[in-house]
Amino acid sequence: MTIIVTGAAGFIGSNLVQALNQCNQTEIIAVDDLTAGDKFLNLADSDIADYLDKDDFLDRFRRGQFGNVRAVLHQGACSSTVEADGRFMMDNNYRYSRDLLEIAQAQQVPFLYASSAAVYGAGQDFREQRDCERPLNVYGYSKFLFDQHVRRQLSASRSQVVGLRYFNVYGPHEQHKGAMASVALHCFNQYQARGKVSLFGSYGGYPSGSHLRDFVSVDDVVRVNLFFLDHPQLSGIFNVGSGRAQSFNDVALAVINRLRKYQGQPPLSLEMALLEGILEYSEFPEHLRGKYQCYTCADLQRLRDAGYKTATLTVEQGVSLYCDWLQGLQSPPPAPFSQATAA
Repeated sequence: MTIIVTGAAGFIGSNLVQALNQCNQTEIIAVDDLTAGDKFLNLADSDIADYLDKDDFLDRFRRGQFGNVRAVLHQGACSSTVEADGRFMMDNNYRYSRDLLEIAQAQQVPFLYASSAAVYGAGQDFREQRDCERPLNVYGYSKFLFDQHVRRQLSASRSQVVGLRYFNVYGPHEQHKGAMASVALHCFNQYQARGKVSLFGSYGGYPSGSHLRDFVSVDDVVRVNLFFLDHPQLSGIFNVGSGRAQSFNDVALAVINRLRKYQGQPPLSLEMALLEGILEYSEFPEHLRGKYQCYTCADLQRLRDAGYKTATLTVEQGVSLYCDWLQGLQSPPPAPFSQATAA
């Protein structure tokens, strides 16, 4: 049975394709935009049935050319929080998603899609309800507006519709994202290049390096997607994070100490890393002022109530695994599968 993955050559999409392969699922239609051709590397070690450009895909799906489709895992989007072209963002993230959902509903195909914690903006309450949502940028607004459309459609939906609000995801296959890659990857690259790491300075009442985010491993994100794929009776919008707020300092230290371990050096405390000049801070960027989430922490109650009970990785656990992968010491850990996913 065919599974469609949009954004399949991207960060989360390519990890989903690999996870499906681990369950012997290769009837996968990979959909993406390979204008940035190097993204193909994310799929080079995966098996798929076909690849389609995102602009060709919608018409073929509308005409029912893919036969019996198990589900659409819609990960394709412009994920840049600093993209200034609002028309491009709304067309790519909102309008395309609406069109794809309409086709999936017409064919009664389950539809799982990527939303974002950016819908919450500068709030302190991260629950999946309207009064907690006030995005700070057009990226967050594009995700917010599609979530509102889904909410209006849910009561009359003909098949499963699940929105997954990803918090700060890190892990393998994000190298193409450049400036929008995770802080974990930036810290890794800085330490490898210069032997030290630089974080943002103080802003918004938070000391340097002390802004708090819910950093979630892509392995946990994949597991949540597969949980809903295996439970087509469940619909709704759900947070996907670790359920913890940890500082940028925590991420930097996790990277530094993992790499120091490879070098046979003892771990450092925050104070020692600062004293030795291995961790430093730079002026908070002017272009991010007023558009930056200083604090995020996923409320996972709805996800737990839906039946997802798997524990999530801490920064220390997940970043260590990620550093191992970046060093070529291991493959990404496999996500669990049920027989339903393999069917």
